[in-house]
Amino acid sequence: MNKEEFLKDLCIETDSKIILLVMDGLGDLPENGKTALETASTPNLDHLAKSGCCGLTDPVFRGITPGSGPAHLSLFGYEPTKYILGRGILEALGIDVHVEKNDLVARGNFATLKDGLIQDRRAGRISTEENRRLCKKLNQSVQKVDSTKISFFTGKEHRFVVKFTAQGLSDQLSDADPQRDNRPQVYPKPLSSKALETADMVQKVMDTVIQVLKDESQANTLLLRGFSKFPSIPSMEDLFKLKPAAIANYPMYKGLAKLVGMNVLEAGSRLPDLFETLKGFYQEYNFFYVHVKKTDSFGEDGDFPSKIEVIEKTDQFVPDLLDLEPDVLVVTSDHSTPCLLKSHSWHPNPFLIFSESAQVDSTEKFSEKECSRGYLGRFRSVYAMPLMLAHAGKLTKFGA
Repeated sequence: MNKEEFLKDLCIETDSKIILLVMDGLGDLPENGKTALETASTPNLDHLAKSGCCGLTDPVFRGITPGSGPAHLSLFGYEPTKYILGRGILEALGIDVHVEKNDLVARGNFATLKDGLIQDRRAGRISTEENRRLCKKLNQSVQKVDSTKISFFTGKEHRFVVKFTAQGLSDQLSDADPQRDNRPQVYPKPLSSKALETADMVQKVMDTVIQVLKDESQANTLLLRGFSKFPSIPSMEDLFKLKPAAIANYPMYKGLAKLVGMNVLEAGSRLPDLFETLKGFYQEYNFFYVHVKKTDSFGEDGDFPSKIEVIEKTDQFVPDLLDLEPDVLVVTSDHSTPCLLKSHSWHPNPFLIFSESAQVDSTEKFSEKECSRGYLGRFRSVYAMPLMLAHAGKLTKFGA
């Protein structure tokens, strides 16, 4: 029996409520002796840390740098090495792209190509309006390659989704993304013999798109990641007897929430909108996933001051969470995104759980170092869900 099935047998339905606040990419490395979280003024998070129970989490295993998909799946109680999700399907579902069995989807970035090198993987973070214009241009010019239908869908800023529709397509492809600036454009490689024709088709599509975009000043090429088809994954309602809701601003996280059966609530585009939405729907659900994106975005940009600012702004909404009187409040991250590295990393995440049954430890502040002193120690993120369920009174006793 796997862990999910084991938990399923112990879960009971109750009225108790859980709030999971995920500050994406929160973990950091010190600059001038302190991390962004240690530098930020966070009196409300510090109060929670002093009054609750803390620890550090590893999204997959120690030393493994996770993508956002597996890192979040782990937090939601799913073994990330069992449920392998491509980023494409998460992004597609997040912007309400209809995906069927003959469809292959990928997440795209508009990017800047110059002298054979990708100079900016995000094309200067072009506006969503500009993205919409570019996708319209591509949909008019690149409708079919060989026997495959091609469709482009606008995401946020530089991000988009491309859908390939034909029989026999394979998602066993490497990313068509060099992952760093100032590297050559790359094409997807087949990861199995079944993907040879699909890889060839995608390369033709990319070459066609580059020709269509050649006169654009910033967004003159594309990068593709997370080739994926529609997966099969059990819902949180079925596994954990929860009525879950997701409150997020960015498409990928909405898509991930949909895959595990959460109802995605419309949450606007600003940080305050997340917490207003939570208040408005608080009586209708018993598990809330609230996602703050900009801590990760500024980590990837290497913007240490702005990451501090987002942390401090988020801290100001903690009293609003406490006013709702949840039975369990967890604050953590999916993964670390240190500004020094400008990318996801393998470093552990600070974790705190606040509830009446939490064993208060000696943690004085919500930070990486302080959480390492917490009662929970260092554990895999996949155990966060059993902890939340237990503190919410949603697990029965195991055995006689």
